[in-house]
Amino acid sequence: MKDKAANISFSSGISRRSFLKSCTLAATALGLSEAMIPKLIEAAESAQRPTVIWLHFQECTGCTETLLRGSHPDIGRLILDIISLDYHETIMVPSGHQAEKSLHDSVAKNKGKFILVVEGAIPTADNGNYCKIAGRTAIDILEDIGPQAAAIIAIGTCASFGGIQAAHPNPTGAKGVQEIISGVPILNLPGCPPNPVTFLGTVLHFLTFKRLPNTDKLGRPLFAYGRRIHDHCERRAHFDEGRFAEEFGDFGHKNGYCLYKVGCKGPETFSNCPAARFNDVDVWPVSVGHGCIGCTEPNFWDSMTPFYERLPQVSIPGTGIVTDADSAGKKILGVAAAGAAIHAAVGIGKSVIKKG
Repeated sequence: MKDKAANISFSSGISRRSFLKSCTLAATALGLSEAMIPKLIEAAESAQRPTVIWLHFQECTGCTETLLRGSHPDIGRLILDIISLDYHETIMVPSGHQAEKSLHDSVAKNKGKFILVVEGAIPTADNGNYCKIAGRTAIDILEDIGPQAAAIIAIGTCASFGGIQAAHPNPTGAKGVQEIISGVPILNLPGCPPNPVTFLGTVLHFLTFKRLPNTDKLGRPLFAYGRRIHDHCERRAHFDEGRFAEEFGDFGHKNGYCLYKVGCKGPETFSNCPAARFNDVDVWPVSVGHGCIGCTEPNFWDSMTPFYERLPQVSIPGTGIVTDADSAGKKILGVAAAGAAIHAAVGIGKSVIKKG
């Protein structure tokens, strides 16, 4: 890393094969064709690694902990070969005044060119006194450094939408980055925590195309948050056929039936969780029997609770409002069967006409 302000004692030590696999996974996550993989690799290998400054505010450090355990790429490859991590309170060597000097030196040197990553919500009540670093409030630090960045990545639901700190009654006045900073491109990567592959894909997209990826109306990249969990969940077939777990531990739960009735919020949650598993572990909460809690959505601590009760009315594309989960599958199958019958009838009609 240049300046080695965050002089992390890691050795890259990663094989070429592993590196190529990381880029391929990122390209897949981004929905890019094979032809784009060489461009991603070229961008990742460029000597012009983007400077990244990572700020921590109101959070549990879960987003960083997940990144530390990432495998595509691992943290060594990420910070030594892909980006230049100049400031990160959790893993940097300097502390105290030395750490703060590293921060201010990097901002001054790379003004308008660095990527700012923010982890954690920003308290605004009582003049922001609920979170202070080096004698400065979180909101003061963000308002100082944020406008000087080329782009901001709000990583995790806390930085994106306020997270649990912003749950009612929100005594600290916690807010997400986009509620405080304007005039700078801001990308939200919500999740408790988000998948490291999503962060890598975002960084490589920025390196390759010199811009942040396309987003939805909430500022989330479409490549990772463009589909509902319900749409690509491995339990979807059970939903379509009306097979549900009625309670945890029953026959349906043990046999992998849909978890909608025991509180799964997948029909109302946008994320790539079923497709991009965490850190080489080929499971995710729903696959091991725990319903989605909707952690990538704004205000989910208020809107998605109680977590183990089904939402009373859920809008699911293709099915309308689901008020009776027992009949939902039958209705879907009925529509599908009717469609198949019409298709078959049309086919037979065409055949008869041709023969005639």
